[in-house]
Amino acid sequence: MSFLTDLPLLLGSEIYRGSSYGQWHPLRVPRVSTVLDLSRALGWLPPARFRSSPRARPAALSVWHTPAYLAALQRAEASQTVDEATRERHGLGSAANPVFPEMFRRPATGAGGSLLAGELLRHGGRVHNPGGGTHHGMPDRANGFCYLNDAVLAVISLRRNGAQRVAYVDIDAHHMDGVEHAFADDPDTLLISTHEEKRWPFTGALTDAGIGQTFNLPLPRGLNDSEFALARDRVILPAVEAFAPDAIVLQCGADAVDEDPLSRLSLSNNAHWDVVARLMEMAPRFLLLGGGGYNPWSVGRLWTGAWAVLSGQDVPERLPPEAEAVLRGLRFDGNSRGKNPPEHWFTTLRDAPRTGPIRGEVQDRVATLAARIRRGPGMG
Repeated sequence: MSFLTDLPLLLGSEIYRGSSYGQWHPLRVPRVSTVLDLSRALGWLPPARFRSSPRARPAALSVWHTPAYLAALQRAEASQTVDEATRERHGLGSAANPVFPEMFRRPATGAGGSLLAGELLRHGGRVHNPGGGTHHGMPDRANGFCYLNDAVLAVISLRRNGAQRVAYVDIDAHHMDGVEHAFADDPDTLLISTHEEKRWPFTGALTDAGIGQTFNLPLPRGLNDSEFALARDRVILPAVEAFAPDAIVLQCGADAVDEDPLSRLSLSNNAHWDVVARLMEMAPRFLLLGGGGYNPWSVGRLWTGAWAVLSGQDVPERLPPEAEAVLRGLRFDGNSRGKNPPEHWFTTLRDAPRTGPIRGEVQDRVATLAARIRRGPGMG
Protein backbone atom coordinates (compact mmCIF):
# COMPACT_ATOMS: atom_id res chain seq x y z
CA MET A 1 0.00 0.00 0.00
CA SER A 2 1.24 3.49 -0.81
CA PHE A 3 0.79 6.29 1.70
CA LEU A 4 0.20 9.91 0.71
CA THR A 5 1.91 12.17 3.21
CA ASP A 6 1.21 15.52 1.51
CA LEU A 7 -2.48 15.05 0.67
CA PRO A 8 -5.07 15.38 3.44
CA LEU A 9 -7.69 12.65 3.22
CA LEU A 10 -11.34 12.52 4.28
CA LEU A 11 -12.90 9.16 5.10
CA GLY A 12 -16.63 8.58 4.68
CA SER A 13 -19.33 6.13 3.72
CA GLU A 14 -22.84 6.11 2.35
CA ILE A 15 -23.97 3.92 5.27
CA TYR A 16 -24.53 7.12 7.26
CA ARG A 17 -27.02 8.49 4.74
CA GLY A 18 -30.47 7.61 5.98
CA SER A 19 -29.20 5.57 8.92
CA SER A 20 -30.77 6.64 12.19
CA TYR A 21 -30.83 5.50 15.81
CA GLY A 22 -34.60 6.01 15.77
CA GLN A 23 -37.24 8.70 15.29
CA TRP A 24 -36.70 10.41 18.65
CA HIS A 25 -33.05 9.63 19.33
CA PRO A 26 -30.58 12.56 19.21
CA LEU A 27 -28.66 10.68 16.50
CA ARG A 28 -31.61 10.72 14.14
CA VAL A 29 -30.05 13.73 12.37
CA PRO A 30 -27.80 13.54 9.27
CA ARG A 31 -24.17 14.36 10.01
CA VAL A 32 -21.46 12.62 7.96
CA SER A 33 -23.55 12.74 4.79
CA THR A 34 -23.94 16.50 5.25
CA VAL A 35 -20.17 16.92 5.54
CA LEU A 36 -19.60 14.92 2.36
CA ASP A 37 -22.32 16.79 0.45
CA LEU A 38 -21.17 20.23 1.60
CA SER A 39 -17.50 19.48 0.91
CA ARG A 40 -18.29 18.27 -2.59
CA ALA A 41 -20.60 21.23 -3.28
CA LEU A 42 -17.76 23.55 -2.31
CA GLY A 43 -15.23 21.71 -4.50
CA TRP A 44 -13.20 20.63 -1.48
CA LEU A 45 -13.45 16.87 -1.94
CA PRO A 46 -12.03 15.70 -5.25
CA PRO A 47 -11.70 11.91 -5.64
CA ALA A 48 -8.00 11.98 -4.76
CA ARG A 49 -8.82 13.30 -1.28
CA PHE A 50 -11.59 10.82 -0.44
CA ARG A 51 -11.36 7.26 0.84
CA SER A 52 -14.29 4.97 1.57
CA SER A 53 -14.30 3.95 5.18
CA PRO A 54 -14.15 0.14 5.40
CA ARG A 55 -16.28 -1.87 7.80
CA ALA A 56 -14.05 -3.34 10.50
CA ARG A 57 -14.42 -7.05 11.11
CA PRO A 58 -14.80 -8.54 14.58
CA ALA A 59 -11.22 -9.86 14.50
CA ALA A 60 -9.92 -6.30 14.06
CA LEU A 61 -12.27 -4.88 16.69
CA SER A 62 -11.25 -7.51 19.24
CA VAL A 63 -7.92 -5.76 19.85
CA TRP A 64 -9.94 -3.85 22.49
CA HIS A 65 -13.55 -5.07 22.48
CA THR A 66 -14.39 -8.50 23.88
CA PRO A 67 -15.43 -11.27 21.46
CA ALA A 68 -18.56 -11.90 23.55
CA TYR A 69 -19.69 -8.31 23.18
CA LEU A 70 -18.96 -8.18 19.45
CA ALA A 71 -20.95 -11.39 18.94
CA ALA A 72 -23.87 -9.98 20.95
CA LEU A 73 -23.82 -6.77 18.90
CA GLN A 74 -23.90 -8.71 15.63
CA ARG A 75 -26.71 -10.94 16.89
CA ALA A 76 -28.73 -7.91 17.93
CA GLU A 77 -28.40 -6.38 14.47
CA ALA A 78 -29.35 -9.64 12.76
CA SER A 79 -32.40 -10.34 14.94
CA GLN A 80 -33.32 -6.70 15.68
CA THR A 81 -33.95 -7.60 19.27
CA VAL A 82 -32.06 -8.25 22.51
CA ASP A 83 -33.00 -10.30 25.54
CA GLU A 84 -32.87 -8.97 29.06
CA ALA A 85 -29.59 -10.71 29.89
CA THR A 86 -27.87 -9.13 26.87
CA ARG A 87 -29.29 -5.72 27.71
CA GLU A 88 -28.04 -5.99 31.26
CA ARG A 89 -24.57 -7.28 30.42
CA HIS A 90 -23.77 -5.34 27.25
CA GLY A 91 -25.94 -2.20 27.38
CA LEU A 92 -27.65 -2.99 24.09
CA GLY A 93 -31.31 -2.16 23.51
CA SER A 94 -31.31 0.76 25.94
CA ALA A 95 -32.74 4.22 25.29
CA ALA A 96 -29.23 5.54 24.64
CA ASN A 97 -28.04 2.56 22.58
CA PRO A 98 -31.16 1.22 20.90
CA VAL A 99 -31.66 -1.60 18.46
CA PHE A 100 -31.66 -0.23 14.90
CA PRO A 101 -30.98 -1.77 11.47
CA GLU A 102 -27.29 -0.81 11.18
CA MET A 103 -26.34 -1.05 14.85
CA PHE A 104 -23.22 -3.13 14.10
CA ARG A 105 -22.42 -2.09 10.54
CA ARG A 106 -22.56 1.66 11.17
CA PRO A 107 -20.22 1.79 14.19
CA ALA A 108 -17.99 -0.84 12.58
CA THR A 109 -17.64 1.52 9.61
CA GLY A 110 -16.58 4.40 11.87
CA ALA A 111 -14.15 2.07 13.61
CA GLY A 112 -12.87 0.79 10.27
CA GLY A 113 -12.13 4.37 9.28
CA SER A 114 -10.11 5.01 12.41
CA LEU A 115 -8.19 1.75 12.02
CA LEU A 116 -7.48 2.62 8.38
CA ALA A 117 -6.37 6.10 9.40
CA GLY A 118 -3.57 4.64 11.49
CA GLU A 119 -2.32 2.83 8.40
CA LEU A 120 -2.66 5.86 6.14
CA LEU A 121 -0.66 7.92 8.62
CA ARG A 122 2.21 5.44 8.87
CA HIS A 123 4.57 7.92 7.18
CA GLY A 124 2.78 11.07 8.30
CA GLY A 125 -0.07 13.19 7.02
CA ARG A 126 -3.55 14.38 7.96
CA VAL A 127 -6.80 12.41 7.95
CA HIS A 128 -10.38 13.41 8.83
CA ASN A 129 -12.82 10.68 9.88
CA PRO A 130 -16.07 12.51 10.77
CA GLY A 131 -17.80 9.18 11.38
CA GLY A 132 -15.39 8.53 14.25
CA GLY A 133 -15.14 9.98 17.72
CA THR A 134 -17.29 7.44 19.58
CA HIS A 135 -15.34 7.96 22.78
CA HIS A 136 -17.78 6.45 25.33
CA GLY A 137 -17.74 2.81 24.14
CA MET A 138 -16.40 0.27 26.66
CA PRO A 139 -14.68 -3.06 25.97
CA ASP A 140 -17.72 -5.15 26.86
CA ARG A 141 -20.69 -2.81 26.50
CA ALA A 142 -22.30 0.01 24.57
CA ASN A 143 -22.30 3.35 26.34
CA GLY A 144 -23.54 6.86 25.61
CA PHE A 145 -24.63 6.40 21.95
CA CYS A 146 -21.34 4.55 21.29
CA TYR A 147 -21.44 0.85 20.40
CA LEU A 148 -17.71 0.71 19.66
CA ASN A 149 -14.82 2.96 20.64
CA ASP A 150 -13.09 3.94 17.42
CA ALA A 151 -11.00 6.56 19.23
CA VAL A 152 -9.29 3.85 21.27
CA LEU A 153 -8.87 1.76 18.13
CA ALA A 154 -7.32 4.76 16.36
CA VAL A 155 -4.62 5.09 19.01
CA ILE A 156 -3.93 1.36 18.84
CA SER A 157 -3.70 1.52 15.04
CA LEU A 158 -1.33 4.48 15.13
CA ARG A 159 0.89 2.55 17.52
CA ARG A 160 0.86 -0.51 15.29
CA ASN A 161 1.97 1.69 12.42
CA GLY A 162 4.95 3.33 14.02
CA ALA A 163 3.70 6.04 16.37
CA GLN A 164 5.26 5.81 19.82
CA ARG A 165 3.78 8.78 21.66
CA VAL A 166 0.16 9.66 20.94
CA ALA A 167 -1.61 12.78 22.21
CA TYR A 168 -5.38 12.39 22.38
CA VAL A 169 -7.26 15.69 22.72
CA ASP A 170 -11.04 15.69 23.20
CA ILE A 171 -13.12 18.90 22.97
CA ASP A 172 -16.53 17.23 22.98
CA ALA A 173 -19.08 18.57 25.49
CA HIS A 174 -19.02 15.15 27.19
CA HIS A 175 -16.09 13.54 28.96
CA MET A 176 -14.00 10.91 27.15
CA ASP A 177 -14.72 8.16 29.69
CA GLY A 178 -14.06 5.21 27.35
CA VAL A 179 -10.72 6.55 26.12
CA GLU A 180 -9.62 7.36 29.66
CA HIS A 181 -10.58 3.83 30.68
CA ALA A 182 -8.22 2.52 28.02
CA PHE A 183 -5.19 4.77 28.46
CA ALA A 184 -5.22 6.59 31.81
CA ASP A 185 -2.28 4.50 33.04
CA ASP A 186 -0.30 4.53 29.78
CA PRO A 187 2.69 6.90 30.03
CA ASP A 188 3.00 7.04 26.22
CA THR A 189 -0.52 8.43 25.73
CA LEU A 190 -1.39 12.00 26.64
CA LEU A 191 -5.09 12.52 27.39
CA ILE A 192 -6.69 15.97 27.44
CA SER A 193 -10.44 16.50 27.78
CA THR A 194 -12.40 19.75 27.94
CA HIS A 195 -16.06 19.07 28.74
CA GLU A 196 -19.10 20.54 30.43
CA GLU A 197 -19.21 20.06 34.20
CA LYS A 198 -22.16 18.28 35.84
CA ARG A 199 -23.11 16.58 32.58
CA TRP A 200 -23.26 12.88 31.71
CA PRO A 201 -21.18 10.70 32.15
CA PHE A 202 -20.29 12.73 35.27
CA THR A 203 -16.63 11.70 35.07
CA GLY A 204 -13.51 13.69 34.27
CA ALA A 205 -13.07 15.71 37.44
CA LEU A 206 -10.30 18.27 37.59
CA THR A 207 -8.42 16.04 40.02
CA ASP A 208 -8.59 12.91 37.82
CA ALA A 209 -5.03 12.63 36.60
CA GLY A 210 -4.16 8.98 35.96
CA ILE A 211 -0.40 8.70 36.32
CA GLY A 212 0.13 12.31 35.35
CA GLN A 213 -0.52 12.24 31.60
CA THR A 214 -4.27 12.87 31.92
CA PHE A 215 -5.66 16.40 32.05
CA ASN A 216 -9.38 16.84 32.64
CA LEU A 217 -10.86 20.33 32.44
CA PRO A 218 -14.55 20.47 33.36
CA LEU A 219 -15.98 23.82 32.28
CA PRO A 220 -19.13 25.70 33.32
CA ARG A 221 -22.25 26.17 31.25
CA GLY A 222 -22.23 29.24 29.04
CA LEU A 223 -18.55 28.72 28.13
CA ASN A 224 -17.57 31.34 25.53
CA ASP A 225 -14.84 31.55 22.90
CA SER A 226 -12.60 33.74 25.07
CA GLU A 227 -12.70 31.23 27.92
CA PHE A 228 -12.01 28.31 25.62
CA ALA A 229 -9.09 30.20 24.04
CA LEU A 230 -7.59 30.51 27.53
CA ALA A 231 -7.92 26.74 27.99
CA ARG A 232 -6.42 26.15 24.55
CA ASP A 233 -3.41 28.41 25.10
CA ARG A 234 -2.61 27.50 28.71
CA VAL A 235 -3.60 23.81 28.86
CA ILE A 236 -4.07 22.08 25.50
CA LEU A 237 -1.17 23.50 23.52
CA PRO A 238 1.44 23.56 26.34
CA ALA A 239 0.59 20.00 27.39
CA VAL A 240 0.90 18.72 23.82
CA GLU A 241 4.13 20.64 23.25
CA ALA A 242 5.67 19.29 26.45
CA PHE A 243 4.64 15.74 25.58
CA ALA A 244 6.22 15.98 22.08
CA PRO A 245 3.97 13.41 20.38
CA ASP A 246 4.61 11.86 17.02
CA ALA A 247 0.83 11.50 16.48
CA ILE A 248 -2.16 13.57 17.56
CA VAL A 249 -5.80 12.48 17.60
CA LEU A 250 -8.34 15.30 18.01
CA GLN A 251 -11.91 14.33 18.87
CA CYS A 252 -13.81 17.34 17.56
CA GLY A 253 -17.29 16.83 18.98
CA ALA A 254 -19.63 19.53 17.72
CA ASP A 255 -21.92 19.52 20.75
CA ALA A 256 -20.01 22.28 22.57
CA VAL A 257 -21.42 24.99 20.29
CA ASP A 258 -24.24 27.24 21.39
CA GLU A 259 -26.94 25.69 19.17
CA ASP A 260 -26.54 22.10 20.32
CA PRO A 261 -29.52 20.68 22.24
CA LEU A 262 -27.51 18.32 24.46
CA SER A 263 -25.14 20.74 26.16
CA ARG A 264 -25.19 24.20 27.67
CA LEU A 265 -21.87 25.45 26.37
CA SER A 266 -21.88 28.50 24.10
CA LEU A 267 -18.90 28.23 21.76
CA SER A 268 -18.85 29.22 18.12
CA ASN A 269 -17.36 26.83 15.59
CA ASN A 270 -14.33 29.14 15.38
CA ALA A 271 -13.17 27.68 18.70
CA HIS A 272 -12.99 24.19 17.21
CA TRP A 273 -11.36 25.33 13.98
CA ASP A 274 -8.68 27.23 15.87
CA VAL A 275 -7.75 24.07 17.80
CA VAL A 276 -7.55 22.09 14.56
CA ALA A 277 -5.29 24.73 13.00
CA ARG A 278 -2.93 24.81 15.95
CA LEU A 279 -2.70 21.10 16.71
CA MET A 280 -2.28 19.84 13.15
CA GLU A 281 1.12 21.54 13.02
CA MET A 282 2.40 19.92 16.21
CA ALA A 283 3.01 16.33 15.08
CA PRO A 284 3.78 14.56 11.79
CA ARG A 285 0.61 12.45 12.07
CA PHE A 286 -2.77 14.10 12.70
CA LEU A 287 -6.15 12.39 12.87
CA LEU A 288 -9.33 14.46 13.19
CA LEU A 289 -12.41 12.62 14.46
CA GLY A 290 -16.05 13.61 14.74
CA GLY A 291 -17.94 12.91 17.96
CA GLY A 292 -21.02 14.49 19.49
CA GLY A 293 -23.22 16.97 17.68
CA TYR A 294 -27.00 16.84 17.53
CA ASN A 295 -28.10 19.90 15.55
CA PRO A 296 -27.76 18.97 11.87
CA TRP A 297 -26.87 22.49 10.73
CA SER A 298 -24.27 23.27 13.38
CA VAL A 299 -22.55 19.88 13.19
CA GLY A 300 -22.47 19.84 9.38
CA ARG A 301 -21.09 23.37 9.20
CA LEU A 302 -18.52 22.76 11.94
CA TRP A 303 -17.08 19.51 10.58
CA THR A 304 -17.03 20.81 7.01
CA GLY A 305 -15.16 23.89 8.19
CA ALA A 306 -12.75 21.68 10.11
CA TRP A 307 -12.05 19.82 6.87
CA ALA A 308 -11.41 23.20 5.22
CA VAL A 309 -8.78 23.98 7.85
CA LEU A 310 -7.21 20.55 7.54
CA SER A 311 -7.09 20.64 3.74
CA GLY A 312 -6.10 24.29 3.29
CA GLN A 313 -9.35 25.68 1.89
CA ASP A 314 -10.59 29.25 2.27
CA VAL A 315 -14.01 29.42 3.91
CA PRO A 316 -16.20 31.82 1.88
CA GLU A 317 -18.19 34.52 3.62
CA ARG A 318 -21.29 33.41 1.70
CA LEU A 319 -21.86 29.87 0.53
CA PRO A 320 -22.43 29.22 -3.17
CA PRO A 321 -25.95 28.09 -4.17
CA GLU A 322 -25.01 24.40 -4.35
CA ALA A 323 -23.76 24.36 -0.77
CA GLU A 324 -26.65 26.47 0.47
CA ALA A 325 -29.04 23.97 -1.07
CA VAL A 326 -27.46 21.18 1.02
CA LEU A 327 -28.15 23.09 4.23
CA ARG A 328 -31.65 24.15 3.21
CA GLY A 329 -32.46 20.50 2.57
CA LEU A 330 -31.84 19.48 6.19
CA ARG A 331 -34.64 18.85 8.67
CA PHE A 332 -34.63 18.83 12.47
CA ASP A 333 -38.05 17.47 13.35
CA GLY A 334 -39.14 17.26 16.94
CA ASN A 335 -36.84 20.02 18.20
CA SER A 336 -37.73 23.65 18.71
CA ARG A 337 -34.47 24.82 17.16
CA GLY A 338 -35.50 23.21 13.89
CA LYS A 339 -38.78 25.10 13.55
CA ASN A 340 -37.32 28.52 12.74
CA PRO A 341 -33.64 28.10 11.88
CA PRO A 342 -31.78 31.41 11.44
CA GLU A 343 -30.74 32.39 7.94
CA HIS A 344 -27.00 32.10 8.62
CA TRP A 345 -27.39 28.35 9.18
CA PHE A 346 -28.12 28.14 5.44
CA THR A 347 -25.77 30.74 4.00
CA THR A 348 -22.50 30.46 5.96
CA LEU A 349 -20.13 27.96 7.50
CA ARG A 350 -18.46 30.28 9.98
CA ASP A 351 -20.31 31.40 13.09
CA ALA A 352 -19.98 34.89 14.46
CA PRO A 353 -17.42 34.78 17.29
CA ARG A 354 -18.92 34.29 20.75
CA THR A 355 -16.39 36.08 22.88
CA GLY A 356 -17.01 37.33 26.41
CA PRO A 357 -15.60 37.80 29.88
CA ILE A 358 -13.39 35.10 31.40
CA ARG A 359 -14.97 33.99 34.65
CA GLY A 360 -12.90 33.42 37.76
CA GLU A 361 -13.85 29.76 38.01
CA VAL A 362 -12.49 29.15 34.50
CA GLN A 363 -9.29 31.02 35.30
CA ASP A 364 -8.79 29.00 38.48
CA ARG A 365 -9.29 25.61 36.83
CA VAL A 366 -7.03 26.49 33.92
CA ALA A 367 -4.38 27.71 36.35
CA THR A 368 -4.55 24.42 38.28
CA LEU A 369 -3.87 22.36 35.16
CA ALA A 370 -1.26 24.80 33.85
CA ALA A 371 0.68 24.33 37.08
CA ARG A 372 0.50 20.54 36.68
CA ILE A 373 1.81 20.82 33.14
CA ARG A 374 4.76 22.89 34.30
CA ARG A 375 5.61 20.33 36.99
CA GLY A 376 5.72 17.57 34.40
CA PRO A 377 4.38 13.98 34.24
CA GLY A 378 3.94 11.94 37.35
CA MET A 379 3.76 14.96 39.63
CA GLY A 380 -0.02 14.90 40.13
